[in-house]
Amino acid sequence: MAEDTGYEAATAETVGERLRAARAAQGISLEEIAARTRIPTRHLESLETSEWSKLPAATYSIGFAKSYASAVGLDRTEVGEALRAEMAGQPARTSMSAEVFEPVDPARVMPKWLVILAVLAVLAVIAALLFMRQRELDGDDSAAPVAAEAPASTAQPVASAAPAASASGPVVITANEPTWIQVSERGGGAALFQGELAAGQSYQVPATAIAPVLRTGRPESIRIAVGTADAPAVGPGATTVRDVSLLAADLMRGGPATAPAATPVQRP
Repeated sequence: MAEDTGYEAATAETVGERLRAARAAQGISLEEIAARTRIPTRHLESLETSEWSKLPAATYSIGFAKSYASAVGLDRTEVGEALRAEMAGQPARTSMSAEVFEPVDPARVMPKWLVILAVLAVLAVIAALLFMRQRELDGDDSAAPVAAEAPASTAQPVASAAPAASASGPVVITANEPTWIQVSERGGGAALFQGELAAGQSYQVPATAIAPVLRTGRPESIRIAVGTADAPAVGPGATTVRDVSLLAADLMRGGPATAPAATPVQRP
């Protein structure tokens, strides 16, 4: 059986075909790979079929491929380099802020109470507007100033609800390959986590953190999710980033400038 796996991988023309052949030889389903790697099934399918337009930025896609390779026993470094070469001629995608991932962990699903609260807020606004409109039609002059002010004051929560919903949920850092990170409170505060995350390993920022910030020398090797949405990359590859805010709102709008500025990592 091992010889057959090697033969299929060797004759496959693309990285996706090699990954699919290795998976099929071991009798593993895409759902099992998704559970092991925490990568959405639809992205695994796109990797196997080389549908680059359906994949996120190259840095994330290569990380996905490396995690997939480890799960099926292939050389993750060789697979990553091969995919980099395949994607070299494809248009670059630099942002993932608008892309929503399928939740693979029930803990990352948006809380039901938050959905209910948003619906109730909308219904309350509609009821207030209808009430004010009815009073205006009835000819109550004293209600006119109130009716004019009601949309501005009551509609404000609805306007701010959309950004809040798009940046809600736990902040989870997942390593695409072994990566050292440090998470601490801003301004030299308490250290919340410091160490290396193995490939596929995740760290969830405590909900009690006040102003958590990130430091890492390999920002291209991690992905950060806010609830069910992936945040944009926190820095260019091969640089050390410091004091990157891990608050949900900061992450989803690209985060504040790092302080001090990101510095290149000297690697042999």
